[in-house]
Amino acid sequence: MKRLRTFIALATVPLFLAACGDLSSSSMSGSSGNSKNGTTQLTGQSSDGDYEGVIKSGHYQTSKSRGVTNSQDSGNTYNLKSFENGMLNVSKKMYSTKKYVFQEGQYLSANTVQNWLDRKSKSNTTGLNPVSNGSTSATKRNPIYIQALEEQDYMTQKNNKLTLGGVTIGIAVNSVDYYKKTQYGATFETKIDKATGEAYAKKAANTVLQRLRKKSALKNVPITIAIYRQASNDSLVGGDFIAYSENKAGATSVSSWKALNEKNYVFPIESGSSSPNSNDETSFTNFKTQVQNFFPNLSGVTAQAHYNGKSLTGMHVNIQTQFYSQTEIISFTQYLQTAAQKYLPSGVPIDITVSSTDGVQSFLSRNTGDKKFTSHVFNSY
Repeated sequence: MKRLRTFIALATVPLFLAACGDLSSSSMSGSSGNSKNGTTQLTGQSSDGDYEGVIKSGHYQTSKSRGVTNSQDSGNTYNLKSFENGMLNVSKKMYSTKKYVFQEGQYLSANTVQNWLDRKSKSNTTGLNPVSNGSTSATKRNPIYIQALEEQDYMTQKNNKLTLGGVTIGIAVNSVDYYKKTQYGATFETKIDKATGEAYAKKAANTVLQRLRKKSALKNVPITIAIYRQASNDSLVGGDFIAYSENKAGATSVSSWKALNEKNYVFPIESGSSSPNSNDETSFTNFKTQVQNFFPNLSGVTAQAHYNGKSLTGMHVNIQTQFYSQTEIISFTQYLQTAAQKYLPSGVPIDITVSSTDGVQSFLSRNTGDKKFTSHVFNSY
């Protein structure tokens, strides 16, 4: 039985696309990719850093294979989000948000991706993962290397028509392969070191590129392939993109790779570990201390920090509360605006989510270059 399942998206339209753009000003007619003819619109653009998305015949163009992945028990939900957002960031290096329009993958079906992610066997010769050698030993078995594969399409607009201008393929490789020796038995682990996983993914990338070129629509378009290393299931952050390759139109083999020096960290840093910049760690610790001293009814204050080398590029702060009073939430959010501006690192985008067992209570954010945080308290009538 295949170790595969499909995760259902929590939202129809990803958060990186503008949800309330001016559709009327972006209206077009014509054919996009391999879709049937019909009225095509764009979602509109909330900022220059976001891609517009494609609406076909009044419906958002959903991916044909989004979320198909090898089953890893409960998994790490941060991996899927980190994988997709990271693909967008890699794509922006080649496909400008000012010149290209984003479209969910339309050329790889769910069935195709499932077969590619499965082990290679007599019944599935297209499997990208190695043939099972029958061993259940953590050190002797052939692990599942490739965990997920995703497609993103980038369109250009000319004469009121959208034309495929480029494709990005993300290949997610495991850092740990979780498996069972019996169907309902205990879970075991095979750890995969970074060098081994990266080498396997790069070899698979050549196979994927060759297969894509056999599709008539993808023969002569640039195809970017990015390799992502999954975080373990117990990690409080997602994994990291470690390399990508730009493949010109018509190329059937990957000629070179560009290394990415990106890493996600959890604040507070675990004992025995360190962050790339101790000043950022100190800033968060001071913020956390002030917040907890001011409002004692907190279950926890943590943050996900993203680095490019030693430079902090963004931070997501999560605060769990035990508040039951709406006035407490309002006062707490007001205090957070002041404390965050004073203590958290400046010059990078930061968002703060305040939540309890009842759901999100308030949200604060600051964009790159802004000094003050904006906030919103979720009320009820």
